[in-house]
Amino acid sequence: MRIYADTSVFGGVFDAEFASPSRRFFAEVDAGRFTLVTSAIVEAEIEPAPEHIREFFARYVKVAEVVHLSQEAIQLQQQYVSSGIVTEKSTEDALHVAVATVSQCNLIVSWNFKHIVHFDKIPKYNAVNTLSGYGQIGIYSPLEVINYDYDDS
Repeated sequence: MRIYADTSVFGGVFDAEFASPSRRFFAEVDAGRFTLVTSAIVEAEIEPAPEHIREFFARYVKVAEVVHLSQEAIQLQQQYVSSGIVTEKSTEDALHVAVATVSQCNLIVSWNFKHIVHFDKIPKYNAVNTLSGYGQIGIYSPLEVINYDYDDS
């Protein structure tokens, strides 16, 4: 399963609220459960982050499929914006969804509950995807995709 992780998932490893499921997600990447996909957009957003986040990202960028920005993704992003899913201020968030969609990822994981992982936005992203000739993409938080079968709590 190809899963696109946006910037918030890498930073989430070091956030008290999101650390446990974020670390579990990356442990499952390490175990080979998921194929990690990220992008040049995430690389650019990680660049000004604290060193420990940049180092963590550098570890995973070596094993991830890093997709690059394409005209196709930019066009899809613009369709999300023109459809009113997000405003001009949130175009970067829409770009993550567009890149993951165009790259044929099965899922995108994010801790961005305002502009990506939101019950009202997910069906709208997928409606635009369908109208644009793309398949639908699952949009979840890492909490929703990690395996609980081996949870020791």
